[in-house]
Amino acid sequence: MATGARRTCRVALISMAMATFITLIPWQVHSQSAGLGAAGELVDPDRLRVCADPSNLPFSDQSGEGFEDKLAKMVATATGRSAVAYTWYPSIPGFVRNTLGANHCDIIMGYAQGDELVQNTNAYYRSSYVLIYRKDGDLTGVETLTDPKLADKRIGVVQGTPPTANMAVEKLMRKAKIYPLIVDTRIMPSMAEVMIRDMLAGVIDAAAVWGPMAGYYARKSGADLAIVPLTKEKGGQRMIYRITMGVRPSDQQWKRTLNAFIKDNQAEINKLLLSYDVPLLDEHDERITQ
Repeated sequence: MATGARRTCRVALISMAMATFITLIPWQVHSQSAGLGAAGELVDPDRLRVCADPSNLPFSDQSGEGFEDKLAKMVATATGRSAVAYTWYPSIPGFVRNTLGANHCDIIMGYAQGDELVQNTNAYYRSSYVLIYRKDGDLTGVETLTDPKLADKRIGVVQGTPPTANMAVEKLMRKAKIYPLIVDTRIMPSMAEVMIRDMLAGVIDAAAVWGPMAGYYARKSGADLAIVPLTKEKGGQRMIYRITMGVRPSDQQWKRTLNAFIKDNQAEINKLLLSYDVPLLDEHDERITQ
């Protein structure tokens, strides 16, 4: 999860990144609406009501081009919904309160496991922060932020994300280029895209960014870039995250339905994510390639 990444930037940021953006708020209590879901639940039985950022590729976008948008169609079909209906809201503080928490929708397609704002389904993918650099440069073979080759390099990193802690220990923040955590991608490009542009222009030598965002924008750049999951870090902050779907705490049957969908469709979900160059990891931190 992103920012990153839905979500993924599941994340994701969210992506995983979305969990970073959102401020903790108390859940509102809602009465049962006529025609919505089973007793005690507020889930629409006819439409898949999704909360999403309108401009957060590769996760979600009003054009329908995000992988979470395509995953939503898979969920709708598998659960007998006739259509997917969106409530669009930017990935800023208040996202959950103003969407899922206000009963405007029934699911967030990408959410980092363990965050207290939502009830998590089982994870449908596992990814990590990565280090990106040119394959034809002098960083070939670098796999961790402790590598001496990075000592005199300028690394791009998003403010407040996990790699900053490890970089600080290695004194890499002194030369780092810091990019903002919260941006309105309706009017500004993704910071992952900006970092890759800066790297290709020679402004930075490498970038540490949420994997799903890195893979997508690296391919979009057309450059020959190494994308190295930071799975070998010793100590510091966690770099690997499980990305789930987020639902309301009250919607237990809905969660079970989604868990069954994930179990039955994991191969197709992986295929979708790999088509977006998401660096998928198995439980042994090895890359999933098919």
